[in-house]
Amino acid sequence: MTRLARAGSIAVSSLLLLTGGAAAQPAGLGCNAQPTAQGTQTLRCPTAITIVSESGAKFELRDRNRDGQVDSVELSNKALLLEVPKQPGRTRFDVVTPQAIAAVRGTKWAVDAEGAKTSVFVVDGRVRVARPAGRGSVVLGAGDGVDVEPSSNLIVKRWPPARVTALMARLGQ
Repeated sequence: MTRLARAGSIAVSSLLLLTGGAAAQPAGLGCNAQPTAQGTQTLRCPTAITIVSESGAKFELRDRNRDGQVDSVELSNKALLLEVPKQPGRTRFDVVTPQAIAAVRGTKWAVDAEGAKTSVFVVDGRVRVARPAGRGSVVLGAGDGVDVEPSSNLIVKRWPPARVTALMARLGQ
């Protein structure tokens, strides 16, 4: 029976890879996952953190301070939209990609990791975006974005409506 279940799991995984589909990201750290009709997935966590992931996004929830609550996400591919309410006494919330670390204490923002570039856009609030190993940082406000690439400077820009709309559409917004 175990062999059949494993074979079925492998067959489904292979089919998803061949067809370009993606399985839902497993929830963890007390977060509940809810798939949507648009192919996105919404994670709702006990600390009122909401994470919407683009279909096929690859990420892992983390608990850096080991209190049983999500306080960081490692994102390796595609986009996330995060809403993290400001909470007294809580440490910052980070999204870590190979190119950048986006940190907040309470806001709504999107992070898109694709190839050698990470893009960060702020819907509400403020987000500090830094390169790993402290090689520069910027602070974004509502409507601002930055593209983090290995060989370019961090330049804060007001994102045009078409770019914002395209990213939000990928996230079912």
